[in-house]
Amino acid sequence: MLHPAIAHFAVSLPVLSLILGLVYLFRPSELMSKISTRFMVFASIFLVLAFFTGKEDGGEVYILLTTQGQATLLQHKDLGLYLSILMVFTTLIKTYGCIKKIMKVEVFSIILVAMITAGVLYQGKIGGDLTYIHGAHVQNHSDGMDCLEDPSEFMDEEE
Repeated sequence: MLHPAIAHFAVSLPVLSLILGLVYLFRPSELMSKISTRFMVFASIFLVLAFFTGKEDGGEVYILLTTQGQATLLQHKDLGLYLSILMVFTTLIKTYGCIKKIMKVEVFSIILVAMITAGVLYQGKIGGDLTYIHGAHVQNHSDGMDCLEDPSEFMDEEE
């Protein structure tokens, strides 16, 4: 279960990238441009890692979730893929702007990072719902009983 640890970095690094990007906008310097670009690179790496570790963890719990939990998990997976791709694309734009020293390109990438950050925060809420509402990877939460229409029927047959 690497996903929970990696997901925390995948949430915090885009936020830090946005903050550093905003600092760069208010105090433009080559150093701030390079620092904010490097944080975006790390954010991209962790978003991609979070997607793949989440895909692995999600495969383990999918059948143990209710129908609503399964739908939430699929939404979480799809949004994670889109955010990962968009972050990598945005990082490439920011890197280009940093290397060529084109302020307008860097401003555009910072606007994109602001939207990605909003998406990542929403993604974190969905992940929290999966854990705390649907019991994904919570020991003794459902043990697969939530996927049955009426778990009490199964319990009666077993006894």
